[in-house]
Amino acid sequence: MTLFDTISDDIKKAMLARDAQRLDALRGIKKEFLEAKTAKGSDGNLTDERATQILAKMIKQRKESAAIYTEQNRPELAETELAQAAIIEGYMPKQLTDEELTSALKEIIARVGATSPKEMGKVMGVASRELAGKAEGRAISAKVKELLAE
Repeated sequence: MTLFDTISDDIKKAMLARDAQRLDALRGIKKEFLEAKTAKGSDGNLTDERATQILAKMIKQRKESAAIYTEQNRPELAETELAQAAIIEGYMPKQLTDEELTSALKEIIARVGATSPKEMGKVMGVASRELAGKAEGRAISAKVKELLAE
């Protein structure tokens, strides 16, 4: 069962449970998925890898919105955004722990042959592709900088 199908099924379950907040978040996800499926240049299919990228983008957007709402002293809106981000995170693959991220990046650095911080771009290109959805881009970037500085 694809991620798209899972979301569709969970929308039905949320409707039956009358869970408005979950339903709203799931409808937002499905909207983004449908837009990606019908986008210009798309073949009409949505891979789970692409779906995970969309989910990661949505989580980032929700968290940034929550931070802005908090700055503007609107805690009720920030709370809603964070709740939706938590629901969306439930559909993401398991996130890597710090140790798992470090070992994965060490392996990528060795494979790419990077030895200095100047070669961070090469490492980030491979790491971003391979670790998409498993770790945040900021965390990957910070860890790569740390490992290449050693």
